[in-house]
Amino acid sequence: QLQLVESGGGLVQSGGSLRLSCEASGATLDWDAIGWFRQVAGKEREEVSCINADGVSRYYSDSAKGRFTISRDKDKNLVHLEMNNLKPEDTAVYYCASPCSSWYPWGASEVDYWGRGTQVTVSS
Repeated sequence: QLQLVESGGGLVQSGGSLRLSCEASGATLDWDAIGWFRQVAGKEREEVSCINADGVSRYYSDSAKGRFTISRDKDKNLVHLEMNNLKPEDTAVYYCASPCSSWYPWGASEVDYWGRGTQVTVSS
């Protein structure tokens, strides 16, 4: 079992920045690509970004490209999502998830492990 715990959400004004963190623990065999999804109430959960096991390959959704950066600290089992130039449409609950693909979009139904989520609210 892989446990994922998110932190770093909050309220920020449009144009601002937030850094989300995901701490992973549990079975090392499950230590794989880790990514971020987000969900707005009433809508499907969508992938935002994914980073592979060695931190070299990264995937970004179109909405995240150029504004978000995903990174991982393998020594500390942490994955970060740096979000800049935030927009009101980025408002959602953000979930840490595994596995995912750092090469192409990954569906939420293919995720085995989820964190509990952290709320990000961007005011206009």
